[in-house]
Amino acid sequence: MDAAFTAEQDEIRRTLRELLAGHSGPDDVRSATGTRDGYDAGLWRRLAQDLGLPGIALPQEYGGAGRGPAELAVVCEEAGRALLPSPLLATAVLAAPLIAALGTEEQRTALLPAVAAGELTAALAVPGGSLATALGLTVDLTGGSWAGGGRAGGVQARPAGDGGGWRLYGEADQVLDGHSAGLLLVAAHTGGFPRSRTLLFLVRTDGPQAPAGLVRTRQTALDETRPLARVQLRDTEAELLGADDTVDASAALAVGGRAVAAALAAEAVGAAASALERTVAHVGERERFGRAAGSFRTVQHRLADLYVRVQSARSAAYYAARDPEAGGLALAQALEVLHITTAEAVQLHGGVGFTREHEARLYFKRAAADELLLGPVHRLRDHAAERAGLFGPGPGAQGSVEQGPVEQGPADRVAV
Repeated sequence: MDAAFTAEQDEIRRTLRELLAGHSGPDDVRSATGTRDGYDAGLWRRLAQDLGLPGIALPQEYGGAGRGPAELAVVCEEAGRALLPSPLLATAVLAAPLIAALGTEEQRTALLPAVAAGELTAALAVPGGSLATALGLTVDLTGGSWAGGGRAGGVQARPAGDGGGWRLYGEADQVLDGHSAGLLLVAAHTGGFPRSRTLLFLVRTDGPQAPAGLVRTRQTALDETRPLARVQLRDTEAELLGADDTVDASAALAVGGRAVAAALAAEAVGAAASALERTVAHVGERERFGRAAGSFRTVQHRLADLYVRVQSARSAAYYAARDPEAGGLALAQALEVLHITTAEAVQLHGGVGFTREHEARLYFKRAAADELLLGPVHRLRDHAAERAGLFGPGPGAQGSVEQGPVEQGPADRVAV
């Protein structure tokens, strides 16, 4: 496997970094997150029309660029560097691939070109408020209990009485960009106990009038660059994604989840790298005891350790972009590195690092919010290890073997 970037990938990185350079300051970020939608709509149009970012990984027949997960990872890494508030993650990384994988030809033709052009944004609404759970990164999705399981809670779906369409009832919290998206992709449980299954449904919200029974409320988020919403569905009309309502969507969510994890890992690495670069620049200018803070050996060792961590996480993220099976582990490593790097950034910036006006605080909040939304790290690692069989029986194990008493040697005796 060739891990080197192509000239095209390097050009994508350079062009996007130059465009975002004028929109990544603390004032720019706060101005964008303070809008009704939670992002700069003008900048989003430029990203869509000039660079084609929403459709970078979509097939060309639907208006996309037809690129692969490596190009998407490059884009996400640059978006993470700038802490870019935009619908890119919710639309291009979470929702669009599911529509492309599960939707009918009619649905793909109707929705994906508008997504690729930046005219339609989308959001994935999952019960429980945990993307890591819904995408099979921390638990096994078999059985669909995560989506309600026929019990109270979650989102329930039932066929409409007129013989066509579906009706949804329930709510989902912490829906990324759920308050502004023109299309909601809702995971709902149906079938009761005998035929329990989880399906995905489309709810269009970009019409002149909101669907009956749909209530969307923007929630207060720890990280303002990650706008979250509560989506309530009260007998709301919906359209089944795909044509077969007998096939559980959990398997497709789990397969897509590993690719999503690789993109999210790249985004977290971008944020960590930017936080580190800004910290290096700061300690090079800040004076302590009459000399630059960065000249002290202790500070240099701390920065060197962070650099190695960030580069290691970056390698893992791009390996996962080429091998999605490594997505969960790469995401766990990236989230951990982002947390460590931003905490050190606040420390090395001194007291100013945690003031509301300083950029270091924005990166620290991104790290904390990402682990709440996508982690926790230890569960990501545990599930990845379980899937890989790291803690299963060894080769040739045929069950337990009885052993007689073993005589203790000197090394086995422990003084009490």
